[in-house]
This record gives sequence, structure tokens and C-alpha cells, in this order.
Amino acid sequence: MLETTSLSLLFTVLFILLLFSAFFSSAETALMSLNRYRLRHLEHEGHAGAIRASQLLARPDRLIGLILLGNNFVNILASAIATIIGVKLYGENGIVIATFALTLVVLLFAEVTPKTLAALHPERVAFPASFILKPLLVLLYPLVWFVNIITNQLLSWLGVSAQDSLSASINTQELRMALMEAESLIPKRHKKMLVSILDLEKITVNDVMIPRNEIEGLDINTDWAEIIKQLSYCANTRLPVYEDSLDNVIGILHVRKALHLLSQNNLSKNTLNSIIKQAYFVPENTPLNTQLIKFQRQRRRTGLVVDEYGDLLGLITLEDIFREIVGEFTADLLDEDKDIHPQKDGSYLINGSANIREINRNNHWQLPIIGPKTINGLILEYLETIPDPGVSLRIDNYIIEIVQTADNTIKTVRIQTIKSTTK
Repeated sequence: MLETTSLSLLFTVLFILLLFSAFFSSAETALMSLNRYRLRHLEHEGHAGAIRASQLLARPDRLIGLILLGNNFVNILASAIATIIGVKLYGENGIVIATFALTLVVLLFAEVTPKTLAALHPERVAFPASFILKPLLVLLYPLVWFVNIITNQLLSWLGVSAQDSLSASINTQELRMALMEAESLIPKRHKKMLVSILDLEKITVNDVMIPRNEIEGLDINTDWAEIIKQLSYCANTRLPVYEDSLDNVIGILHVRKALHLLSQNNLSKNTLNSIIKQAYFVPENTPLNTQLIKFQRQRRRTGLVVDEYGDLLGLITLEDIFREIVGEFTADLLDEDKDIHPQKDGSYLINGSANIREINRNNHWQLPIIGPKTINGLILEYLETIPDPGVSLRIDNYIIEIVQTADNTIKTVRIQTIKSTTK
């Protein structure tokens, strides 16, 4: 029958088949190239194309079976028609000519071009294609089901379940990479904050806590006049309250509540004890993301960090965790960091008790953060002795000079950065 058909009709049918082949090729690439998270967002907004595409992608075995059935059918039929055209035009030699010609045409116009277009603009191709593929799947479901029965059995022998759809989960590293590649879609400052939230699981309370020797506390057994004076000039919102020593902490005092009682001439040791809240203790090495959740559940803002023996190591506050998230945002609100003092010669005078993470963040440095948490601890680890003033050492690309020592600790250092040289 095809042999008696006119050439014009055969060319028309061949052209239509090539269009169908291009459609199936582009639909497959577009659907598999869709951003699953944007697709889910559009689906929640009620986008009809997104809903249909999501339904098709829920069972990729059926989708691929449908597309390949359609694509192979039209390609084989196109090959048969091209062969007849070749024989009509060139006799038996036309079979070879038709084979090479059709291969080139299919490759260029039904495979590479439509698939490239679909990969560059998956939504513009996939959503309209879903309106055709969805009813086509219903129409050809018995055939697709039969093919899937065979292919699923073959997959089961390889230990693969056809019920497993493409994973929609994303790990921390993938999310971080997605944020970094967002470019202008997310402001730079917001991007840094979001990445900092992801990094909270890598940072522990030991990295950001106020060390024990810097904790300002209130000794409940001291002279009452001294207590009133300390409360009146206290710069902190909350104070640990202890008896004689920080080893005997009895609770946390909200300074504003005490000042409110003082303004009403109603502050005494009894009323002071009544507003002291029970201390909240935090195990050392607790990740910041975990501690943030614990603060929320316990409705706390301050915790005392203790080691495995129950000895007090430092104090962690909710503000310390927020500072890790917002970073330089809070630094912009400060006139000058109390621990870091830039000098005219380009060096920095830094307190020995300054936190290394804070220094790195404020100065965009890369001092080692594994191990000691303060500049004092870092120097002592490297030198393994308490140095005298004037001693200098080099750590990576930083020259550190000891400026002042006292009470067996390094009080002040001068740090100068040097440019790395490569041979």
C-alpha cells in the first residue's frame, strides 16, 4: 500500500513523524531537567502544568516507558517510510541513501536540537508537553503497564525498586551550594546569614562562650552596698549569682527586675533571692544548632557551660548564637570592637582573651580555629610556654608579637598580616 502512495504524501507523513520524534525527545529531557523544588512551589500555587508534570514524575518508570514507546514507534515508522521514498527515487541504492539521510535528519532535528532547547528551557517545554503526555499515558496505559512489568522485573534483579521516585531530599552541602549559586536572587548579606545557619552544627558552645575568667557575676555574700553599686552600674542584662565563688552558682538574675525593685525601694536580700532564677547548665561541645533549640524549648537566654565533671567553663547566651548567624551585621552597629584595635601601621592590637572566630570574622582572617579558642590559648599551644613581652612568632601568614603578659596569661598581642609568596 505504501509503495503506491504518492511521494508528496510520504514526505508529509515523514515530516509529521519527525515532529512527533522531536516532541518525545524534548519532553523527556525537559521533564527530567525540571528543578524539583521550583516544581513543588508552582504545584502548591496551583499551576496546572506543574501539577501534571509532578504527577508524571511521580512514577518515572511509567513516564520513560510512555516516551520511549512513542519515540521508538515514530522513529521506526519514519525509517520505513524513508526507505520507501529512497527506493522510489533511487532504486535499491536508495535504501543506503535513505538510511544515512534519515540518521542525519533525526540526529539534528529530532534529537540534538529539541533536547538542547528542552535542557535550556525545561519549564517552557515540559509544562505544555504534560498536557499531551498525561492523556496519552491513560490511552496507552495497558501497553505501558506491560512494558513496565518486564522492565521492573529486570530492575529488581539489579536490586532497584521501580517504586523509588527521584529523591527530593537535599543534604546540607547541596543546600549550601544552592545558596552560593543563587547569585543576585538573594542579597549577599542574607546569603551569608543563611550559610551561617547551616554552619551552626559545626560550631559548639565552647567556640563562642564567654570564658570563666571573663564572666561578670554577683556574689550574694558580699557587702549589700557593693551589691547595690554593681547592679546600678551593670552593663549586662543577666548575671550569674554565686556564693563566694563561681563554683557555687545558685542562679541567674535578671538585672532589670532587680533595678525595678530598687526604684521602688523594695530591694532587699529576701526580694533579691525571690527573683533569682534557677541556673541552666549546658554540656560542653554542644553544637550551636542544638543549643538554639534547647534555649527555645527551655525559654532561656543564658546557660552556664560545664565539663564532664560539672566544673564551670564559661557562659553562653542567646545573643552569642545570634552573633554567629548575623555576623558582620551586628558588628556594623558597634563603634569599635572592644578586643580589636587597628593601628596606623596596618597592624592590630588584640586582647589575648579575644575569641579567634570573632577575629577571623571581623578581619576576614584565617587563623587556626581547631583547638584553642582564644589568641592566648593559640600562642601557648604553639610555644608550649608563657612568653615574655617582645617575643614574636609566625602562624601561617600572621606575625604575632607579645605586647603584654600578666597573671600567667597573655594580655595583649600585636598581629601583622604578611602576603604569601609562591615560587
